Amino acid sequence: MSSIGDGARVLSIQSHVVSGYVGNKSAVFPLQLLGFEVDVLNSVQFSNHTGYTNKWKGTVVSGEQLLDLISGLNENQLLNETTHLLTGYIGSESFLKSVVQVDELLLALNPNRTYVCDPVLGDHGALYVPKELIEIYISELIHRASILTPNAFELELLSKQNIRSESDVISACCKLHLSHKIPNIVVTSVDNIDGVHDGTLRIYSSSLNSETNEQNLTIFEVAKLPGAFTGSGDVSAALILAHSYSNSESLANATEFAMASVNAILKRTHESKRGSGLCKNPELKLIQSAHDIIHPPQHTITKISSNSYELK
Repeated sequence: MSSIGDGARVLSIQSHVVSGYVGNKSAVFPLQLLGFEVDVLNSVQFSNHTGYTNKWKGTVVSGEQLLDLISGLNENQLLNETTHLLTGYIGSESFLKSVVQVDELLLALNPNRTYVCDPVLGDHGALYVPKELIEIYISELIHRASILTPNAFELELLSKQNIRSESDVISACCKLHLSHKIPNIVVTSVDNIDGVHDGTLRIYSSSLNSETNEQNLTIFEVAKLPGAFTGSGDVSAALILAHSYSNSESLANATEFAMASVNAILKRTHESKRGSGLCKNPELKLIQSAHDIIHPPQHTITKISSNSYELK
């Protein structure tokens, strides 16, 4: 399984930290480990992620700077073999709008390109980015995605409906399938579903079948680990990209493989000693989890159900 990325080249646009594992530092290593070529473009360059006691230092890349870098790549024909676009944390309106232009160019160069959009907006009711970015995602970007990977809070923001129950998750995905023609959605983490606090997280894999006008939905469950894990969404999106490339006929299978590896990374991180630095939670044990990335552990993710629903 270590070469599942043969023939694929990813342009990964998201944050970068000097120390730690979020954004591109979380996404690039797993993709390269699985055989993908990755071109790395940073939306910000920070000393560390934003959860540290003494904040962070660094710079934010502008939309103009993004397009300048893309122009240099394009003039040297370095985007011609790009098969995938992966986007994550983007902190400004100008940069996000410029991503639309980047995808337009990639689509012109390769009409079969795959775009995995991780709409990093926030979590647990708190925004990480300016609220103006929500409408840009909704009106200009998410309809371009081949796969969308929101968490529960981001699904609420993008669908503009509350997520309180399993039926809410299903209907929100249905709404995005219909209104934005997004073929594949993976909701990477939903807890306290239907008001039940049972120590588990649920993961939803939802695909649009345009021929039958159906939503194919598979639900997975995994034990919830205590603590917070910064960067887990970034590695989730990267591994969903990787396994959807090698399991192009089954988003559910790709999701199961990806989240099995993510669960192993989080478990190892939880069991480790907290590292140095002024942060309450440990950095992801990504390098130490290389074997689990190459060989996703079996029987660690429980498939709850798999059903089809008429889209309406």
